[in-house]
Amino acid sequence: MIKIEACTVGQQWDNEILEREGHPLQLWGWGKVKSRGSWRAERVLAYDDDQCVGMCQILLRPLPWPLKGLAYVPRGPVTDPIKREAILEALAVYVKNKYGVVSIVIEPDWETMPEVAGWKRSPNPILMARTVILDLSQTEEELLSPMTKKTRQYIRKSENSGVVVKLAKDLDDVAACLAIYKETSQRAGFDLHKDSYYEDIFEILGSHSQLFIASYDGRLVAFLWLAVSGDTAFELYGGMNDEGQQLRANYILKWTAILRTKEWGITRYDMNGLLNDGVSQFKQGFADHETQLAGSFEKPLSVWYPFWTKGLPAAKKLIRLVKK
Repeated sequence: MIKIEACTVGQQWDNEILEREGHPLQLWGWGKVKSRGSWRAERVLAYDDDQCVGMCQILLRPLPWPLKGLAYVPRGPVTDPIKREAILEALAVYVKNKYGVVSIVIEPDWETMPEVAGWKRSPNPILMARTVILDLSQTEEELLSPMTKKTRQYIRKSENSGVVVKLAKDLDDVAACLAIYKETSQRAGFDLHKDSYYEDIFEILGSHSQLFIASYDGRLVAFLWLAVSGDTAFELYGGMNDEGQQLRANYILKWTAILRTKEWGITRYDMNGLLNDGVSQFKQGFADHETQLAGSFEKPLSVWYPFWTKGLPAAKKLIRLVKK
């Protein structure tokens, strides 16, 4: 019998996440960042007898009455495969009894989802399941070999052109990156959070936030922002200006991030999703494969669940907000 208990000690939580090779979106700091907005983060440990066998950071968001709220688990729970089914069953009971939400949605960092009674594929995914994950335990040559010829050429071209890549040091660097990100969002037509959200990520995640910046002749031209845990590097955001595009700065920028995280002992580099667009084609140039994660699954927890799924305007608005 799995028993679920709350965890309120941040350092204990992160130590367990890192030891279990959990995803950076399950780190305490990520929940703290999300809690600065409309979410509330709760962390729970799963015990089998007296042994901790899993953990899960749950993000809770209020919804209009009578729905009460939604529970969302990004890239969790964190547990061994043999315990997944039992933990999902116990987690759903715990969330229903404690929070009374309309549904719990999980998007685990797994390639397969066990068959668990009541759980079904969610029609509204938040994180993309189709992605590229590089195995950083390979040698540098083994990482280069599957790349497209054009990708290798542009890596050399941008490096030889004088583009310099380094890590951001302070909020001034963050501000410079956000100026480029705003240009990128206007060009590509997507919305951004307030500046304070990105500042929170930089400050709250600390060493688990790694912001790579590319400069040319002293001018910032591109950036790539990662969240990292002990095992996984996960791309959060990226952008470049017109000068960066001309210099192909994004090529040496990504390659440097890959090599640096490899040096840190990280073994998985997740490019955070593929669509059928130019950015995805750029990502695909760094590998000869794709990775298909399990995807988005949910379990209804309320008699109001059909009302939630059948076109409630707030539901669609919420999904758009969550995806930012």
